[in-house]
Amino acid sequence: MAKRSTLFIRIVEGKNLPIKDITGSSDPYCIVKIDNEAIIRTATIWKTLSPFWGEEYNVDLPPSFRTVSFYVLDEDSLSRDDVIGKVSVSKELLTTKPQGVDGWMNLTEIDPDEEVQGEIHLQISVLGDGDIPRKLCCQVLEARDLAKKDRNGASDPFVRVRYNGKTYESAVVKKSCYPRWNESFEFQLDEMLADSLLSVEVWDWDLVSRNDFLGKVLFNINKLQSAQQEEGWFRLGPDKSKHSEYEGNLGSLRLQLRLRDEVVLPSSHYKPLTELLSQSVGSQLNGNWPDLIMLIDETTTAESRQEVANNLVKLFLGQGLVKEFLDVLFKLELEKTTEPNTLFRSNSLASKSMESFLKVAGMQYLHRLLGPIINRIFEEKKYVELDPSKVELKEAGCAGLHRQQTESDVIQQSSSLLKSYLSELLTSIQQSASYCPLLICQAFHQLYHRVQECFPDPEYRKVKFIAVTSFLCLRFISPAIMSPKLFHLREKHADARTSRTLLLLAKAVQTIGNMDTLTCCSKEPWMVRLQPAIQQGIIQLKDFITKLVSCHESEDLKLETRMCLQCGTMEKEGFLFLHRTKDKCMPMTSPFKKYYVTLSKDTLSYSRTQHYKKSSSISLPNIRAIEKVEEKCFGSANVMQIISSEDSGQLETLYLDCKSVNELNHWLSALRKACSHNTNTMSCYHPGIYKADRWSCCHQKEKTDPGCDKTRHGVTLQEWYDPLDPDLEAQLIYQHLRSVQHAMCDKYYKMRELQGAQETDSITDLKKVDGLTKLISILQDLRDAHAAVEEEERSKNKNVFLELQT
Repeated sequence: MAKRSTLFIRIVEGKNLPIKDITGSSDPYCIVKIDNEAIIRTATIWKTLSPFWGEEYNVDLPPSFRTVSFYVLDEDSLSRDDVIGKVSVSKELLTTKPQGVDGWMNLTEIDPDEEVQGEIHLQISVLGDGDIPRKLCCQVLEARDLAKKDRNGASDPFVRVRYNGKTYESAVVKKSCYPRWNESFEFQLDEMLADSLLSVEVWDWDLVSRNDFLGKVLFNINKLQSAQQEEGWFRLGPDKSKHSEYEGNLGSLRLQLRLRDEVVLPSSHYKPLTELLSQSVGSQLNGNWPDLIMLIDETTTAESRQEVANNLVKLFLGQGLVKEFLDVLFKLELEKTTEPNTLFRSNSLASKSMESFLKVAGMQYLHRLLGPIINRIFEEKKYVELDPSKVELKEAGCAGLHRQQTESDVIQQSSSLLKSYLSELLTSIQQSASYCPLLICQAFHQLYHRVQECFPDPEYRKVKFIAVTSFLCLRFISPAIMSPKLFHLREKHADARTSRTLLLLAKAVQTIGNMDTLTCCSKEPWMVRLQPAIQQGIIQLKDFITKLVSCHESEDLKLETRMCLQCGTMEKEGFLFLHRTKDKCMPMTSPFKKYYVTLSKDTLSYSRTQHYKKSSSISLPNIRAIEKVEEKCFGSANVMQIISSEDSGQLETLYLDCKSVNELNHWLSALRKACSHNTNTMSCYHPGIYKADRWSCCHQKEKTDPGCDKTRHGVTLQEWYDPLDPDLEAQLIYQHLRSVQHAMCDKYYKMRELQGAQETDSITDLKKVDGLTKLISILQDLRDAHAAVEEEERSKNKNVFLELQT
């Protein structure tokens, strides 16, 4: 049994943001934090007060998380970025809305006294007995992960302890977010106070300006007297007495959030459901119940269709039956379609499932296909415009030394550039038939021939090609061209000029995919300049599809190996800056060197170039911790460390410097997932570096001293290359089937009445009724298993509570 918490985040857009630049606009972006840990940074949208991001993320969370916060900032090239405001959403709010939160949320002003984080280690005890006046003793031991308030990337913390009008202060620990005090403070205990509170506050000491608040903890002494002593790590909270609601006009964010807490049972509990689903798509082979997928299709609402499609695709990928599943959906869609021009154009379960399948199975293929042309467009940054009403001569620049370009010049030049981009892209598409994943080739082969069987007449000879392009071009390649960041093709969104070029190229690809130049040119006459290139593109695309749907028949083993899809294989690669250290102290100059890093199933390897013969590697089972490094250590907030043990038992640390917070968290997530089953992991670590004979984080002097912060394993970003998790997918499908169980039964019996089969007088009808009964029985068994787990959890909590009372 395992508990899984997953948060779906979609940062849609902002509106009415305040002006922060002298140009009368702003350059906004968002930072997403889970309990003060930054995990996501959106792209910067330049020169707008109503930015659109449309970025989606799925984040795996620890059950202990409390808040997700969205900070909106204005990017500045020459100075520090301006903070606009924030939106905070508590776990309690998300839990009370299982269908999710979707709407506009007002930005609020950021109060420094509320921006607190970290924990403090305290021992509070009541001393004395009998006639001797009792004393209250507060021992301040240490703190960890305090907020950074100074420009050097640290703080100068001290503790202020208050009780009954009396105040003590600890020593100041310079330049540390992990201070150690080991100081004790005693107060005369006042037995007469009805509501006696002990306040422990942490402050950042400043020589010139006022001290900065870092957080506080309050203790009820009356409750403490019965226990005599309390010790542990206590989370620092904000100063609620100073809290004030600011109702300024800071604009608002539109967010979509949904938290799912799932208890995943052992695999054996899901085996009957998985087998029944497998039989439903393999019905043409074994004659079992084929109506289950149809009932799921008919009863799934538009709001949940994408999620259900994702879960089903991943489950059938794990079972090796995704081709059969998609084929069942193709047949169901074709049975409902009378007009070929609308085939697969709606957001049906078939369309959503094929779209999900392409993203899971074809992302590496997409990167290889589009990477070169996308990079070329970003690097050239040419001004491209075909619509005369949108041509801006100032943006286009001069044609020569003194001659301003005319509108005709700009359109002619733009037409030539777009034809060049389109030609390069179509050539890449044609060549990609040799490396397209075999599973995708097989899926398109099924689709192509199913449509051909359904529409055999000569007048519909284009329909089988359009069916393939409706997914390949309209739902996969074109969206990736328009938004390369959302498909991980680029780190940042395109600027306005590049975005327009990408949009025009995507329009051309869509027109080729529709295989109809006349309709496009009638709607947008200025596209007629591309008509010869588009007509040639249609010929090239048909040739590519013909090769693609015949690839599965190839007996060339090398080709099959090259096109084989490795589902569930964790792979990540790219250039990073590395520094490796054993017992060496950190050098004064920058220690990082550029390496090509590859994360595979068993190792993390790195070499000077991608194909360099000599490389070094770390075995993943030897990794003890994967954590972030304090910004002050290297002057970068995007450095992580990998602590591993050698055969001799000696610890070795590898530092990786990433380009951005997103790249940092992608690598952290990938490595943490790859090492999730490691047994010899560390419980604490040093977030600083060992330099000048001491740790920069906590100032301990021995290199072997225990870490000053606890390791983190809970927060990870979901990626398309994540290993498949069949138990989790089965649990999510169970939850969906349970929610639509009654609707499925009603739909099934209505279908039988329409067919005039009220009497179960055939073997097929008996099998259908038996299949429905079996499904209901399986869902009931899973419901009982979850109820037993909940009862066991309640019993454990009750026993713990009784022990604490005793």
